Amino acid sequence: MSERTGVGVRIEPMGPADVERCVELEKLLFPEDDPWPAVAFHSELAAPHNRYVVARDESGHLLGYAGVALLGTGEHPEAEVHTIGVDPLRHRAGVGTLLLRALLAAAEERGGPVFLEVRTDNAGAIALYEKHGFHIIGLRKNYYQPSGADAFTMRRPARTGQHTGVLS
Repeated sequence: MSERTGVGVRIEPMGPADVERCVELEKLLFPEDDPWPAVAFHSELAAPHNRYVVARDESGHLLGYAGVALLGTGEHPEAEVHTIGVDPLRHRAGVGTLLLRALLAAAEERGGPVFLEVRTDNAGAIALYEKHGFHIIGLRKNYYQPSGADAFTMRRPARTGQHTGVLS
């Protein structure tokens, strides 16, 4: 199932055929911080508690990807955003927002707070997360390797009335 958006981009589940393009984007986006290899994406896709999505333009070209882990128990759920990556040529075009909203929708089905880490120098991403209800709750020194860049830990509280008690 895919979701069409008003900006000529559709969001759909990531599949194994998408991994090569995601690896290509990782190398562009995170050259200093150990970009994920194909085996990492395949491992993430195989984990039953993970949900990964991609954004495609009208021609089917993959513009970005994102993933979230749905963790905790049915009584105490939580989620953790693992990654969001958008083709540098499509930055500031709303693709990251669409990907984040897809992850948050998956998390909200289950309930609980959502956590993530973001580089302290990534002002655009921090602003996006704050716009969607995240707040900085901590600092992780030297989190990203091998660059040694610091990360903020951010948390979005559980949405009231969203918890269904159903495990995805």
